[in-house]
Amino acid sequence: MNSKINHSMSLAKPDALGISNMHKVALCIGIVGLFILILALCHVDFPNKGLFLTLSLGLIALGIVLYSRASYVNTMGGIKNDGVWFKSVSSRGIWGWMAGVILTTFYIVLYFFPKYLGLGENGAENEGLIGLFDPLSQLLSNRPASQWFVYGTLYTLAILTFGVKFILKYKHNKYQQLRTLSVMFFQLGFAFLIPEFMYVMNNDLPYYDLKNIWPLNYYLFDEWSVKAFLSSGNIGLGLLLFGIISIFVITPILTYKYGKRWYCSWVCGCGGLAETAGDSFRQLSSKKRYAWQIERWLIHLVLVFSVVMTTAMIYTYLGYDSNDFWLTRGLFISLVIGFLTLIFVGVMIFKRQELAKDAKYGALGFFTIILLLAFMHTTSTTEHLFYINSGTLRSAYGLYIGSIFSGVIGTGFYPILGNRAWCRFGCPMAAVLGFQQRLFSKFRITTNGGQCISCGNCSTYCEMGIDVRAYAQKGENIVRSSCVGCGICAAVCPRGVLKLENQSMKGRINPNDVLLGNDVDLMHFVNKKN
Repeated sequence: MNSKINHSMSLAKPDALGISNMHKVALCIGIVGLFILILALCHVDFPNKGLFLTLSLGLIALGIVLYSRASYVNTMGGIKNDGVWFKSVSSRGIWGWMAGVILTTFYIVLYFFPKYLGLGENGAENEGLIGLFDPLSQLLSNRPASQWFVYGTLYTLAILTFGVKFILKYKHNKYQQLRTLSVMFFQLGFAFLIPEFMYVMNNDLPYYDLKNIWPLNYYLFDEWSVKAFLSSGNIGLGLLLFGIISIFVITPILTYKYGKRWYCSWVCGCGGLAETAGDSFRQLSSKKRYAWQIERWLIHLVLVFSVVMTTAMIYTYLGYDSNDFWLTRGLFISLVIGFLTLIFVGVMIFKRQELAKDAKYGALGFFTIILLLAFMHTTSTTEHLFYINSGTLRSAYGLYIGSIFSGVIGTGFYPILGNRAWCRFGCPMAAVLGFQQRLFSKFRITTNGGQCISCGNCSTYCEMGIDVRAYAQKGENIVRSSCVGCGICAAVCPRGVLKLENQSMKGRINPNDVLLGNDVDLMHFVNKKN
């Protein structure tokens, strides 16, 4: 291993922490690329937008990769999170708060004031930052850039470049490398390139990220989206059916076999950005009990909101007369209530003892949804639901879930609340997958309590705020709805105590297996698990 000898006689280290000459060169390169974007944001008119865009994105990517190589290539294997609590940006210091404010402000402008980014209105040409991305958008889909294209490009660039950093940092761990390559592949292909190519083939199709599944894909069942799919021939119908099959068939099967990690840590773009660009902030997730209590209430309230709003969204464009279309409003509400009742009764019969008091919260959520749907059906008119204009209601769903929560708060608050704030507190998809994982998945994290030295690395770097050490000390399997199976807890464990496994359902949840004293044969439980 190459290492530079520090010849200083000072007892206190006089040099900046970890800043080598290569770090400085990489920082300069990346800042120059970023400066071009800032100039574009200030509406500087570049003579050759394609050249300057390529130069900007290329320099940013090169700077990040070179900085990452300088940080991790010549280090020994093993996770090194040295100094994270001594760096202002990763410990809620002044740079961390500044980064949070800048990110949040960018998201607010992006979602609500795109004209300040240069978006042309009423047929006018794009200017500023959005205008700089016109050449790339024209190349991929033969249309001017939008604020969403700019966001998608920068989002993809962040996952790809910081993904390289993540792979170098976790170079000794194949699991981390494979799942990072997976999220890089799905973001570049399924979220960025394929939708652009689909537009070229059929510009009547709505934007469709193939890896986004309801309720994360909240716009799939909106009226304009459904009509666009149905009017686009077989390909549109196929995509709509694929979205429905993903909800009721593909998702439960994959969650049963692999847990929610198949999506949250291997496919999802939100998780991909959190794991790559947000890796430096994972230790900021609160492990306090009240944070866990807020998480349980909030994420399931969002799920209830998503179910009710999606049902209301579909309900608004259905009619009352079965002669017009067989799926009337009354039949649709009956089918939804019947499906939810079937799930609720099944869970109460087969999993009530296992869920303990969580079953009470589930019952509360179920009856809340039923009452809201019944109230909606009895009070609705042609134009109003819940005494609110139906169009306003549909747009509110996308605003609060798709914009404010997932974007502004979810990503903008990385340096404040940790990299998985959205996944932990607000993602309805995470709630659905967590519900499935808790009930019938084969996935669990097994622990070897006899090897645990209580160093606390696992709990510190759990981005979902789980106190992993408490399970490890008792030798208890970790089966939590919130666990995304990122595997960092196992990666940072110096003793190999933790292991991600997909076994049979038997013996998966074993709080009663952890016994103290000499009055039991502990080998009986070991053999039972094996």
